[in-house]
Amino acid sequence: MNPQRTAHGLGLDPVAADWPALHEADIQHLLREYPHLGQLRSLHWHSPRPFSAAGLITTSSATLFVKRHHQQVRQATWLEEEHRLIAHLHRQGAPVAAVVPNRQGATATKQGEWTYEIHHVAKGLDLYRDALSWSPFQTTQHALAAGVALAQLHQTAEGYTAPHRQTEVLLANARLIEQPAPLAAIANTPALAEYLADKDWHPQLTELLLPWHAPLQPLLQQQPPLWTHNDWHASNLLWNEDGTVSSVLDFGLADRTFALYDLATAIERNAVPWLDLDSDGPAIADLDSVDALLAGYHQIRPLSAQDLHTLSALLPLVHVDFALSEVAYYQGVVGSTRSADVAYHAYLLGHLQWFAGAQGQRLLAHIRRKSV
Repeated sequence: MNPQRTAHGLGLDPVAADWPALHEADIQHLLREYPHLGQLRSLHWHSPRPFSAAGLITTSSATLFVKRHHQQVRQATWLEEEHRLIAHLHRQGAPVAAVVPNRQGATATKQGEWTYEIHHVAKGLDLYRDALSWSPFQTTQHALAAGVALAQLHQTAEGYTAPHRQTEVLLANARLIEQPAPLAAIANTPALAEYLADKDWHPQLTELLLPWHAPLQPLLQQQPPLWTHNDWHASNLLWNEDGTVSSVLDFGLADRTFALYDLATAIERNAVPWLDLDSDGPAIADLDSVDALLAGYHQIRPLSAQDLHTLSALLPLVHVDFALSEVAYYQGVVGSTRSADVAYHAYLLGHLQWFAGAQGQRLLAHIRRKSV
């Protein structure tokens, strides 16, 4: 059975998926490239994540996770950059699920207009399976454990030195905000040209982005590079019964950034109920979760006063590169100007405006005056 697929959208309500659901016939065809996995027995869960089609399958040998991307989003060589990071982390003992190679030994398989990957199923309780992006931790214990696990992942990633990823859409990094002239860098990004052509974007970002950028830029130059997860939300973690992290999922946005970028992203993803803004709510940050997340991280990788200062300076801009990447994806790949508008106005500009307001200032001041 292959139901009409819905996916998480840019708001609270599910939307029609941009990509068709996985079908049994597609999986059967794919498994010819993986003869060691046996025959398909069932396709029994479809992921609600929006940027690809994914699900759980059971074959005659195992239960596995299958993910399919359009080649405009992830070509095989682009996807294998992510897989090499996962392989490094797995070899070092990190709690990540290994990617299954096909009969040629490659971990990404091209079929028609699609690129597929198959993962072993990670261990742990999927307590946030249906959670939307930006939904909060269920408990402060989860926030603490997420901080511990993030710091442990950063320790494991320290020996990995691959260059930046090549793909142009759906990556979270700091490439634009690291530039001394970020608006010029945005203007010179081909994937954004069509969307921005009729927008009054330059004065908007001059007002909303540049005041944050000026004090941040010299701090960014001091950060040692590190391959990071860049989507550290509770739904990308599996859990043990005692509230600790069992496994880490979904390295789809991973890239070479720096540790505090990943930590700032974790705060942005989990501690602010951004979807409240859709109903004109104040989106009040959960400072207890922020404290627990930072305390957990500090247990493994101690945070200095300068680190906390950098975090507070970085948080207002940590979403910028990914928000613009979403704009490029929705406009250039999906062909949905409506969704690109939401990514631009509600996500990119809306979050910048929030940080300039009372609730954003409350969060930043709290981090600045903390001692972990």
